[in-house]
Amino acid sequence: MYSVTSTDGRISVLLADDNAIVRAGVGALLALAGDVEVVATAEDYDGVVAQAVEHRPQVVVTDIRMPPRFADEGIEAAKEVRKRLPGTGVVVLSQYSDPEYAVALLAQGAAGYAYLLKERVADGDRLARAVREVAAGGSMLDPEIVSALVVPARGGAGLSDEEERLLGMVAEGRAVKAIAASLDTTPAAVDHAVEELFLHLARDASAGRSDALARLRKLHTAILDREEQGETLSRLLPSRLADKLRDDPAAIGRTDRLTVTVLMSDVRGYSGIAERTDPSVLARQLNMHRKAMNSAILMQEGTVMQYVGDAVMAVFGAPFPQADHAERALAAAIDMHRRQADVDLHWTTEGLEPFGMGIGLSTGEVAAALLGSDERLEYTLVGDTVNLAQRLQDLARPAGTTVASEATMALAPTWTFEQLDPVYVKGRDTPVSACRVVDSLESLEGSAP
Repeated sequence: MYSVTSTDGRISVLLADDNAIVRAGVGALLALAGDVEVVATAEDYDGVVAQAVEHRPQVVVTDIRMPPRFADEGIEAAKEVRKRLPGTGVVVLSQYSDPEYAVALLAQGAAGYAYLLKERVADGDRLARAVREVAAGGSMLDPEIVSALVVPARGGAGLSDEEERLLGMVAEGRAVKAIAASLDTTPAAVDHAVEELFLHLARDASAGRSDALARLRKLHTAILDREEQGETLSRLLPSRLADKLRDDPAAIGRTDRLTVTVLMSDVRGYSGIAERTDPSVLARQLNMHRKAMNSAILMQEGTVMQYVGDAVMAVFGAPFPQADHAERALAAAIDMHRRQADVDLHWTTEGLEPFGMGIGLSTGEVAAALLGSDERLEYTLVGDTVNLAQRLQDLARPAGTTVASEATMALAPTWTFEQLDPVYVKGRDTPVSACRVVDSLESLEGSAP
């Protein structure tokens, strides 16, 4: 059973808050978006569940504390709705900036959930963007919560180097099994060490560190609960950027010049597919597509920059330099095509249309910056290399094709390419020389990092 959009194609929303004035205000904000429609309201736990079952909204926007207990009914109701209506997006609005509420919401996975603070929900189009994001299976977290989660309290407590390292891994959101592998020990030993670390902090922490200790305990509980799903809170930031922010807090706002390979992908004929497909089914397809693409990119240690509908942008060689960034990007592109082919094969059994892709790769210098805006932390790339990747993606036809720049080809001598005729592209006065990547097993094996 899946959620549905409203009759005119807008995203249908169930709005829940025990305060009528708040409901009216939030409803007015959503109405301004143009593509969102409030189809029902509720003011307590039972009302949220009942209205969701009756109206099957695509997204539930809810407060945390509602009758009857004024505790965490909003979060519990959201989880119940997700059990009854898989695929329903959830946006939680809260006046509480303590990360433990966000952790409680996300304990079973981040996909399809957003957590925003009420005090800044009217800033820009933040609320509408959160609704759109969760409707498509994505996630969004208020930047103040992100900061509290990825910048843990460290040092000053008399911790040993081993304890500092363990504290960093726990705060990062690593699963116990992953920590055990890194430390060459057993999960049971890691679990014991974490408990001992918490006891150490409890003994030595000053009043200013007591809140940090509570956060870390909550994070540890979430990690244990979600280990089987392989989920981590780092999904709320683009891959590897949590590492960048934690290791280099001064990186926010600073511009770095890096040589990278940018990857752009696009689903061919997506507009037609969207026109012919039920929106809730299409959202499910997009979620499966993104998961497959994300896996291929992360397998080559790339950084997923953003998803915009059916388009994917990733970079190799940033935020951390990689000498073989071009070959990693090529391997990821081939793997993306192959993974999507597997997904398409599965979809044929359900009568769903396939997502044939074109991918463009461009290598060159960019200006990279981790920017902290009011809305969220964003990693931004600026330069002609980014623009060229987009143009090359346009040339990647038919579906299943990858087109790379000459600079990318020059850094991948073991790969096989087919030179294309020079062509004029939008935004350039001179023709662009590019090449088609030959999808051969020899090339993929030769490029393995």
